[in-house]
Amino acid sequence: MKYIEFDNSRKLDIIPIGRIAIDFNPVDINMELSESTTFKKYLGGSPANIAVGLARLGKKVGFIGKVSDDQFGTFVTNYFNKEGIDTSNVTRCTNGESLGLTFTEIKSPTESSILMYRTGVADLMLSVEDINEDYIKNAKAIVISGTALSMSPSREACLKALELAKKNGTVVIFDIDYRSYTWKNNDDIAIYYSMVAKNSDIIIGSREEFDLTEALMVNGSTDEETAKRWLNYGNKIVVIKHGKEGSTAYTNDGKSYKIKPFPVKLLKSFGGGDAYASAFMYGLLEGWDIMDALEFGSASAAMLVASHSCSEDMPHVEDVKAFIKEKKEEFGEMVARG
Repeated sequence: MKYIEFDNSRKLDIIPIGRIAIDFNPVDINMELSESTTFKKYLGGSPANIAVGLARLGKKVGFIGKVSDDQFGTFVTNYFNKEGIDTSNVTRCTNGESLGLTFTEIKSPTESSILMYRTGVADLMLSVEDINEDYIKNAKAIVISGTALSMSPSREACLKALELAKKNGTVVIFDIDYRSYTWKNNDDIAIYYSMVAKNSDIIIGSREEFDLTEALMVNGSTDEETAKRWLNYGNKIVVIKHGKEGSTAYTNDGKSYKIKPFPVKLLKSFGGGDAYASAFMYGLLEGWDIMDALEFGSASAAMLVASHSCSEDMPHVEDVKAFIKEKKEEFGEMVARG
């Protein structure tokens, strides 16, 4: 069954909104961040990674965001342009704001951490004046990142984009994308997350992220209760992730679809979520069954946690298909399903 209808007459497939940043991943891995001395620079930020992931998979991608008016701002916009991502709605800050910086620790394949510098960052300067209705109504879908809701003026810009998407029949995907560094308190998180979740068409988040979203509604929920709650608000698909335990997509016809991670030799424990999201969205745009879209997402995520970067190592369609084929030949047809 096809749960989401996209307007295929539109020029752009998806427009993510929000964070463009820079990741510094250590080259000297398997040690604490304090001991690492050499880092490799990549484009980062969950919405930006999703944009690159979708572009690598052959989709026409735009972006709405703010970047710094300096060499790092030039680096990320040039990277987008190289990937074929439309940057007409990516604008420069004018008051000296910097790109957010993320230093990652790869202590072991299963022990990683992230150190973010998020004070006075460019992405949170996105304002209502930066939201163009014509741009949104010419896209099949937008992706709102939860981090972009953490502070004004970015949160109002996202809420405007949400309203314009609903007005023009543009599908709204809410990637909860919780990052603790920018939020002031849990009440703010619950207020703004739930505001978007009540008006989206698809929600993707971890169990922790859904707990934060529902904090003012209930004192804890099962996955089934959470899914029912947001489906009752009008969402078509709710995806709840449990890391190495896999994830489940719940749909508005009462069905659920569970996927497990593909076996892979881990390099790091971060970065898989953005690959998962972009590949899952790709499957939906292609009109695939939910299980096929989930399998594609799970495979892409496995490929990313086995690689050094996030954006730079986003795979192409043929790479993901070859990976799935290889893993099924090695571990059996149902390796990630059931």
